[in-house]
Amino acid sequence: MSLEPSEITETASQARESKSRLNTWVAISVALVATFMGICKVKDDNIVQAMQKAQANSVDKWSYYQARNTQLKIAQATSEQFHVSVLSTSGQAKAYAEDREKFYKAEVERLDVEKAKVKADAEAEDKAYDTLNYRDDQFDLSDAALAISIALLALTSLTQQVALFGVAMLPTLFGGIMGLAGLIGWKIHPDFITNLLGFLR
Repeated sequence: MSLEPSEITETASQARESKSRLNTWVAISVALVATFMGICKVKDDNIVQAMQKAQANSVDKWSYYQARNTQLKIAQATSEQFHVSVLSTSGQAKAYAEDREKFYKAEVERLDVEKAKVKADAEAEDKAYDTLNYRDDQFDLSDAALAISIALLALTSLTQQVALFGVAMLPTLFGGIMGLAGLIGWKIHPDFITNLLGFLR
């Protein structure tokens, strides 16, 4: 069965229109995905900077904690030495030992309180880092998913397969959800995927 010239022209016109429509949807999708990725990238960069600051603060606090802990042990040992001197001496030597023992006992109490405060500050910095890292993982997953979606959209434009456009929407949807979770602060975190990506680093 042969087609009339007018039918051939109409079929070709419909094919061109269908191709043009698909390319339009692909172009719009790529533009929206790229824009969203840019917004997420800016926010993620800010979060990474905050993570670096929290990590540096944590290292400083824990170092300070260790220094205070060492000072505390020295003060405790010195206090005990003067206590022995109090028991084994008399006269001016005993009075001096009692004074020094009293001083180092007060020092032990002061350092113990300060050490506890520094430890609490260090743990707060660690918690802040973990919270920021949670959101950084969300942006990382979003970025990976949206990169895959752009690649699939490019293949869609090349192959003109409408079904492939539908497939491309799956990572687009996932990437969009993870990006919004990072931006808004939703508690969505697929641990299996982040652990796998962490293992592959």
